[in-house]
Amino acid sequence: MDTKLTLNVDKNIVEKAKLYAKSHKISLSQLIESYLASLISKKSGEIEITPLVKSLSGVIELDKDFDYKSSYTEYLIEKYK
Repeated sequence: MDTKLTLNVDKNIVEKAKLYAKSHKISLSQLIESYLASLISKKSGEIEITPLVKSLSGVIELDKDFDYKSSYTEYLIEKYK
């Protein structure tokens, strides 16, 4: 069941939020409802993965024995020589 909610929000923020919602093809009400739902559904210690990160998942494939720490250390040593 939907309930009407009245909020007082800065006019500039409302205008920017409307543009954001329009660009994502959702209503401002859906945007706010989604945000509020995400706030109350988070479990402690749970990390939220954003849609952008989800879309990038699997773009790069690395060998199973790839040592990212060693590789990053080498990168930093080169960078700060």
